[in-house]
Amino acid sequence: MKIKTTIATATLLSLFAFGASAAQLVTEQQAQNLQPTGSTISISGTGGSPMDYRAELSQKADEQGASAYKVIEAKTGDSYHVTAELYK
Repeated sequence: MKIKTTIATATLLSLFAFGASAAQLVTEQQAQNLQPTGSTISISGTGGSPMDYRAELSQKADEQGASAYKVIEAKTGDSYHVTAELYK
């Protein structure tokens, strides 16, 4: 089960990197140079594409004043759930 989650996360992260939005998706290494806000955001639902997930995460991050976010959990299948940590 961990392997499936890891593969899903890696796939989502690679696909998320191709879109453009105000709050940017960052890697673990990039996040080390940013200040964490101490907040997380989550999205979940059924259907949609990784680009849709990225747009929704970016919008939520923008609403909370973050300039970047890092995905810390991603589960996909018939439904999806993604959690991200916010950064200034």
